[in-house]
Amino acid sequence: MAPYFPRHTVELRVEETKAFRRLSFNLLEMALVTGVVLRLYRAIVLTHGSPTSWVYIIGTFVLGIAFMCSMATGHLANYPLRKWVWRAPLFAFGVVVGEMATSLLLIAVGREATGTARAGWNDWPGLALSTFWTREVMICVWAALLALIVTVVRRTIVAAELHGKHEREREHQTGP
Repeated sequence: MAPYFPRHTVELRVEETKAFRRLSFNLLEMALVTGVVLRLYRAIVLTHGSPTSWVYIIGTFVLGIAFMCSMATGHLANYPLRKWVWRAPLFAFGVVVGEMATSLLLIAVGREATGTARAGWNDWPGLALSTFWTREVMICVWAALLALIVTVVRRTIVAAELHGKHEREREHQTGP
């Protein structure tokens, strides 16, 4: 079985982990870092660049989603699929908490954008609600897609291993 998709966490090799790897095991820290970076990225994207260019809008949107999904993948990859059922929604909630804490800070310094205007304190509940639903849906859909991919790859690897094992047994029985 390939070490990329462990069936059980005990299959992971014990080795000294790098800083990001250690971070990826902690759900709360990983989610909060993701949320803070996403909200700061959003603030920069909405206040700079060309909002009339479709390439800019789509490119920045795709880059933000790719970052969020890669951080979720980095965390979920440390755990078996059955734990993803609760880890993915909780990760998304942590992202929202990080984003909304950063949003409060940006509102306090007058840098949080909402459309073409600056967001005020009364805009925050609406921002929080829309952020919550979009992040929950995106991360949970991504986790489900990723789980499907992992399952297909595992079954393909197992089928290939069984086929190779049967071929070796047949060669061994028939002789050279």
